[in-house]
Amino acid sequence: MSASPQAIVTRFAPSPTGFLHIGGARTALFNWLYARRFGGRFVLRIEDTDKARSTQAAIDAILDGMTWLGLDWDGDAWFQSHFAARHAEVARALLESGHAYRCWMTQEELAAQREAAQKERRPFRIRSPWRDRDDGPADQPFVVRLRAPQEGETSIDDAVQGRVTVRNEEIDDFVLLRSDGTPTYMLAVVVDDHDMGVTHVIRGDDHLNNAFRQIAIIRAMGWPVPTYGHVPLIHGADGAKLSKRHGALGVETYRDELGMLPEALFNYLLRLGWGHGDAEIISREEAIQWFDLPQVGRAPARFDMKKLENLNGHYLRAADPRRIASLIDHRIEGALGRGLDAGDIDLLTRAMPVLTPRAKDLNELAEAAQFLFKLRPLDVDEKAAALLEGAARDLLALVHESLQKLDTWTVEATEQAVREVSEAEGVKLGQVAQPLRAALTGRATSPGIFDVLALLGRDESLARIGDQMTGKGK
Repeated sequence: MSASPQAIVTRFAPSPTGFLHIGGARTALFNWLYARRFGGRFVLRIEDTDKARSTQAAIDAILDGMTWLGLDWDGDAWFQSHFAARHAEVARALLESGHAYRCWMTQEELAAQREAAQKERRPFRIRSPWRDRDDGPADQPFVVRLRAPQEGETSIDDAVQGRVTVRNEEIDDFVLLRSDGTPTYMLAVVVDDHDMGVTHVIRGDDHLNNAFRQIAIIRAMGWPVPTYGHVPLIHGADGAKLSKRHGALGVETYRDELGMLPEALFNYLLRLGWGHGDAEIISREEAIQWFDLPQVGRAPARFDMKKLENLNGHYLRAADPRRIASLIDHRIEGALGRGLDAGDIDLLTRAMPVLTPRAKDLNELAEAAQFLFKLRPLDVDEKAAALLEGAARDLLALVHESLQKLDTWTVEATEQAVREVSEAEGVKLGQVAQPLRAALTGRATSPGIFDVLALLGRDESLARIGDQMTGKGK
């Protein structure tokens, strides 16, 4: 089911009771892509009617997370709480047209109906004695319920799930206005979608049952029914419901704590339940060109952190070096306990092509880059210290002497000098390179040792080797 480039409007409507989690981010992405694909509008509505649980911090996190992912919305963000009077107005219109009624049922009566349903082992459906009468006590509080159709059935031609049908007798007379006059979610979402001109409601399939209730309101008001697309939820790699142990985290956690790039998370979320042939690496432009709802699978997508990390590694290697340097400089400063100057940032930028092939996230990249800026004498970790035992320091002295003779300090020249020591001493290159790596970085692993020499430069390299020759290393 493809759309035509008419006035298409999609929306993302998060509740600000928590941060923008990974499932919500994918919902926002699919709505954004559909609108951009067909030249429509993508609007953002903050459903903040739960004042007790809604927080400004959560609102800020939602806006910040969407901006970081590049999911720009059209116009200003809507806040559902601003339209409570409009929601109540629609409820009154439904009362006047006979599609809703006042209900004075007590909590005790509701509990008795629920208990009877349990005893009879049937689904609980509210059946109000006030559905066909309006002579309730004027001085007692009441709710407003929709007079839902009780015969026939309602069908949805869902753009993802296909045709779904429910018997109308399964839809109870749900509440539109509470006894204090405040609107319920079920009413507010329908009114807001209509007033915002939403043509396509793309959301998680946990809302599929809600759609039938919402259609009842829409038809009672004589409004056009939007196209629905209910997307299966995300599961963990083990097939279980997605939880924090699987990766059900806020978008800001992927950015700030896990060191992911926005383009990597964008690409990964895109491929969670949607595909275009065998394409794995998909640019924003390609995603906009290709995305459509019929390609969204009906089975739950499985979140795989390893795949996200691999994808992030690809985007790290493809990114502009100076941009990546700017994303990890504060991480390095935090580890070193001091700031980096302009010269340090230039060195970090030059090091990116050497460092990124070994890293899958910004944290690993920052850790791998720390050796460039450590002060002498270097701290040497336990594994590196083991590489400096025995005859290692004698080999370092020979390497130091060979490197000192170089007229040019390049990857090729330093490699030749180290190989000459290896051949002259009759040992494998690794037996020379490993203690050299420990002396230069304080670690047992690093980028290629000749790249390390080139990045550190002649003076710093020779000084670090000299420290280990004389036992100054810590």
